[in-house]
Amino acid sequence: MSENTTEVIVGGAVLAVAIGFLVYAGQATGLSGGGAEYELSASFRSADGVNVGTDVRMAGVKVGRVTDIRLDPATFRAATIFSVQDGIEIPDDSAVAISSEGLLGGTYVELLPGGSPFFLEPGTEIEFTQGSVSLVSLLMKFVGGDDDAEAAAE
Repeated sequence: MSENTTEVIVGGAVLAVAIGFLVYAGQATGLSGGGAEYELSASFRSADGVNVGTDVRMAGVKVGRVTDIRLDPATFRAATIFSVQDGIEIPDDSAVAISSEGLLGGTYVELLPGGSPFFLEPGTEIEFTQGSVSLVSLLMKFVGGDDDAEAAAE
């Protein structure tokens, strides 16, 4: 009887830890049923490092996440749809950029608010965008030198 009781207690503890882990994982990835959100969209020339679930931040604070990203066959740009928490009003002259947390950090979508007194409606596309910058291409320009600057000097 004692052996059976021990197995039940250990099994219950394992189950409790598993449930706790699932709740934590759901909150960390944004899968929890948090507050209400509305969607906005943007089109980028390059969206390297952005995937479904990537954070959307404003002033360094997470305010949403990327919900869809696909190639627009008409413009050959990355069409991105992202959600923003209700209650956060984005001015209609705002910009959106793909930023990096550092040399080895991850990528996130950054909302750069404008100064307009009018706000974006749900479903609106943000026109002012800045795509991701490739670290490799920047290093190649730095190491290889800028050919245009050398030609202009001659």
